Amino acid sequence: MQDSACDRAPGRHASVTNDRIMQQIIAIVKPFLAEQVLQNLERAPLEAIYVREVKGFGRQKSYLGQYDDSDGSEFSETFLPKVEITIWVDDERSEEIIQTVVKTARTGRIGDGKVFVLPGAMPTTVVR
Repeated sequence: MQDSACDRAPGRHASVTNDRIMQQIIAIVKPFLAEQVLQNLERAPLEAIYVREVKGFGRQKSYLGQYDDSDGSEFSETFLPKVEITIWVDDERSEEIIQTVVKTARTGRIGDGKVFVLPGAMPTTVVR
């Protein structure tokens, strides 16, 4: 089954794997909220989920004074610890999963994280 732009709603990205449309959701969250996000996703209809520790920064860099330009030439960046949660889910359930992640991870403060939704191709199982 081939996926085409006319087969899905405008603005939706998807990939077809085993006759199912899948989404890949990548959530970058604060470390102290990662466990709560995972607990809230425990009973969700997920195909796969991977978790890893990452470091980086977003818009909050300018609020944290991470630029050192005292002599005009130095530029330093401080990477903040985050947790990346990568989820594969059926397209039909992706909005539900996104809302669960956002609701759980949002504190209302700068640096809460990001959620990316990509066309997701499920990996093929190595052992059958």
